[in-house]
Amino acid sequence: MMMQVAKKLAIALFMALMAGGLIACDDQGPAEEAGENIDDAAEDAGESMEELGEDMEEAAEN
Repeated sequence: MMMQVAKKLAIALFMALMAGGLIACDDQGPAEEAGENIDDAAEDAGESMEELGEDMEEAAEN
């Protein structure tokens, strides 16, 4: 009888933790948004530099 109660309690606790984790993942603060914007800008700059390098390499070959 005690094992059944313990299992139910463990399952309820696990479900509560999972629900709390899902809720926390959806809520982004301003710092996290700013970090994502910085990451996007750095990625765009890297792609631009790569394209510029390819253009310079192609110009040097011609």
